[in-house]
Amino acid sequence: MRIVIAPDKFKGSLSAPEVCSHLEKGLQRGAGGNLDIVRIPVADGGEGTLDAAVGSGFTRRTATVTGPTGQPVEADFAVRGHEAVIEMATASGLALVPSVRNGRRPDSADATTATSLGTGQLIRAALDAGCRRIILGVGGSANTDGGAGLLQGLGARFLDSRNNELSPGGAALANLHSIDFTDFEPRLVDTRFVLASDVDNPLLGAQGAAAVFGPQKGAAQQDVGMLDAALARFVEVLAREIGFRAVKAAEAPGAGAAGGVGYAAIAVLAATRRPGIDVVLEFTGLADRLAGADLVITGEGSLDEQSLLGKTPMGVARAAAGQGVPVVAVCGRTTLDQDQAAAAGFEDIHALTALETDVDRCIAEAGPLLEQLGTQISAGLAANRPATASTKEDLRV
Repeated sequence: MRIVIAPDKFKGSLSAPEVCSHLEKGLQRGAGGNLDIVRIPVADGGEGTLDAAVGSGFTRRTATVTGPTGQPVEADFAVRGHEAVIEMATASGLALVPSVRNGRRPDSADATTATSLGTGQLIRAALDAGCRRIILGVGGSANTDGGAGLLQGLGARFLDSRNNELSPGGAALANLHSIDFTDFEPRLVDTRFVLASDVDNPLLGAQGAAAVFGPQKGAAQQDVGMLDAALARFVEVLAREIGFRAVKAAEAPGAGAAGGVGYAAIAVLAATRRPGIDVVLEFTGLADRLAGADLVITGEGSLDEQSLLGKTPMGVARAAAGQGVPVVAVCGRTTLDQDQAAAAGFEDIHALTALETDVDRCIAEAGPLLEQLGTQISAGLAANRPATASTKEDLRV
């Protein structure tokens, strides 16, 4: 029997490759080691996208860049031929903010001064590696700077009325007077960008980057209005430099992604926004690798109503349905009933909480519990039909 394992991470517990590894151990244990298993870690364009790329044949590279608070960080990206995958969180992620790393909530200073500079520097490292198609996976960012830092990392200079360079972060954009693109990275002319994001928020206003995502990054109520006004100033000045497309880009779906990095990508880098899961499934080659599979196992930490809105398991289920391959899901916990699961394309859902009701223990012991689930799944398949599994009854354990 050939089984494809294609999960997202279990956030706070296991990366997608670790989920694959534990599931495979359990599946093989239950089947006496007689399964042909293909591991394809996937993601939705945010955290875990880099692991998905490396698991699909990309080579991991590392560059030293400026983190969101100005400290140097070692950030990974992935290269395959002339294509690169950049996971923004590795360079400019909220998890890199010292307060968050120490288990505290981010504060006002974090929210107003965090920069996306490192992401721009990571793009430049990809250009140095010869890449001319760059997939920018956004999510988990610390900044609300409209992508100004990203553009600075590529050579742009953000100046106040006295021609002094602005300090980092979104708040400083309130004093923006001009943007100097004289030394802007010339190789970008021949480079194509894909913005992998499910966020469809515009840059400004009640549904914009500051209002919707700023509080998650430590912005107080007064910070939100200040940041939104500063981003509006950025749009105004950028429009003087590059024309009306700067104004139009601010209203584009996805401009508010990653604290407005989506805006800089669309307005200046001419990025094409695509749903993250579609981009990941494309570069992993999932559809082709499903050929001949008897079963697909997907999942994520929490399988709930939000998952039905296009997150990783749904994308995998759609791909499997296109190949006529049945799908089961594994997760830490689920709130979906049987009808919702069936409508989503899942033959069954197996949750860790069915084995261990203590959620904290589920998180701490996710690996061994996943192995138990894998053993149950494969043992159930073998009991029902040793050679293959093609019906809903075969898949239930």
